[in-house]
Amino acid sequence: MAQAPGGLLSKQLPLIAGVVLCALMAGLPLVTRSGFSLLIAACGLLWLLLALRTPPGQVGSINRWILGIMALALLATGFSPVPSAALHGLVKLLSYLGVYALMRELLATAPIWWDRIVAALLTGELVTSVVGLRQLFGDTTELARWADPNSVADGTIRIYGTLDNPNLLAGFLLPAIPLALVALLRWQGLARKAFAAAALVLGIAAVVFTYSRGAWMGLVAEAAVVVVLLAARQTRQWPPFWRRVFPLLLLAFGGALLVVLVTQVEPLRVRVLSLVAGRQDSSNNFRINVWMAALDMIQARPWLGIGPGNDAFNQIYPLFAQPRFNALSAYSIPLELTVEAGVPGLLAGIGLVLTCVRTGLRQWGNGGFFALPALAALAVIAGLGVQGLTDTIFFRPEVQLSGWFCVATLAAAASPTTAPRG
Repeated sequence: MAQAPGGLLSKQLPLIAGVVLCALMAGLPLVTRSGFSLLIAACGLLWLLLALRTPPGQVGSINRWILGIMALALLATGFSPVPSAALHGLVKLLSYLGVYALMRELLATAPIWWDRIVAALLTGELVTSVVGLRQLFGDTTELARWADPNSVADGTIRIYGTLDNPNLLAGFLLPAIPLALVALLRWQGLARKAFAAAALVLGIAAVVFTYSRGAWMGLVAEAAVVVVLLAARQTRQWPPFWRRVFPLLLLAFGGALLVVLVTQVEPLRVRVLSLVAGRQDSSNNFRINVWMAALDMIQARPWLGIGPGNDAFNQIYPLFAQPRFNALSAYSIPLELTVEAGVPGLLAGIGLVLTCVRTGLRQWGNGGFFALPALAALAVIAGLGVQGLTDTIFFRPEVQLSGWFCVATLAAAASPTTAPRG
């Protein structure tokens, strides 16, 4: 008897979902905003179809925090002083969470797609890294527009790849680097390892030449997480004293190497010194003024904020901004969360991060299929978290969707219904 079309489509849904997710992740640094919208909408629709055919299960601790964030965003939208603008931000948030939900569902039922999605992401990362590094040898006229004449780092040439913004390029590359490292460790075959190694090396080089200070600090945080966790695993059979001391010695060696690089390589030294220049550096001065205005916004609406999204921010921020310091965001993830959804929004964001860290450490300790992906996810959380202290590039889809992929990895790993590797 011929199979009903609906039954055939139902069986092919995971394959279709995987292909769409791979297209989305490969296209993060390449597709237009219209392309993003189509792929994200397709992900949401595919998740609905998968959810309708999947029996209800446990929500999970990570998903509970996400549901709490959604509830707070809904309340913040309802009580926003600019509800129409906040509604636009709410729709955008829900669309990104639709991608997260599809990733989590696919990885829980077919974990093999983790490697395929990572391969797709690294393909896009390789393309934009190569384009960015080639910019060092071409016409620097366009690159010069990112050289701030009022900064202590005046004259620094910063690459931006296909993303037209050095900070955005660096933010996109930060999640890709730990994923490339884990791919190098877990993939079999010379060709696959060479692909992962190329993505790792070129990604690090591109981050360095973006001269994004926040990304540099995020890269150091990622390296510290990877070194400590790998060292802790490799020294399990060592005596207790050396098991505790060896990771600290590695961190000390890494810190000393970093100091040598900063003191001996002039471009790095100049860029790092700009961090401690205070208001003498124009970029620092700009951020400090935006942060002060954001704190005033929080003081005015501390409990539910102004509503989600940059449209709401753009309408309310001018009421608190100092002259000549226009901004599109709060330039700090903690401040942005508090501005958008009040103190409860900040606490929910912290709760989600802490739950992800606990889940990742548990998966890393347990071993198994998701151990190395959990390592990558923990490093990405550290890197984006450190960068996000002084920037909100995370809220751009090119960065945010990679972050949600890591959260989906941890949520799927912790799911009791996760299928064995097939």
